[in-house]
Amino acid sequence: MSLHRFPHLLFVVCCVMSAAPCIAADRIQPARMEAEDLVSYMPDGGVIEIRLDQDVTGDGLRDLVFVARNDETRVLKVMVAYADEFDMGYAPVGEMRMGDSPLGDASLSVKKGVLIVEDLDGGTTAIQSLYRFRFDPKENRMRLIGDDVSLYSRTNAHDSTSISTNRLAGVQIVKRSVVGKDGYTDQPEQKKQVSKAPVWMEDAPSPAKTLDWDQ
Repeated sequence: MSLHRFPHLLFVVCCVMSAAPCIAADRIQPARMEAEDLVSYMPDGGVIEIRLDQDVTGDGLRDLVFVARNDETRVLKVMVAYADEFDMGYAPVGEMRMGDSPLGDASLSVKKGVLIVEDLDGGTTAIQSLYRFRFDPKENRMRLIGDDVSLYSRTNAHDSTSISTNRLAGVQIVKRSVVGKDGYTDQPEQKKQVSKAPVWMEDAPSPAKTLDWDQ
């Protein structure tokens, strides 16, 4: 039977097919948390550097991710939204200490259920980092699934190192470039195995630790 011969049936089918996303979009959302609501989650006297109000867990609710800082400390926080017939609000599920000499605001985004955190920290010598986290519903925590960190001189004064780690596959790739009078010379990359054990946001290694760089 062709639906085009029965336009009223075609309309019904289209409505049914579009119902699921409409339901997700129409979920009652907890009220947005403003800066004054987040004071207890921030460093003393801190301010919000950047925030992202977006679904991180995939349940259709708008979660909250933010970076807050004061003169000494910067932290990344993830607050997961919840809503049921009895209550609604936000619950903290992850926190990570970030570099305290940022060269600009951090960048936050969510792509295909993965939270991506990008940062640039330091001075003449800088560390660029990109961390990927995924929410683990069984543990109700944010799991580190990959991180890319690079140490380099903004004035080409010393060698550079880049380390890319896939925490799910347990593979780490190290690339180094040696500076000389004619510029940088890339060295052969090194690949090694690392643990596949879960690394939670609270235990995520700092870029400096991964790079084994003593400030």
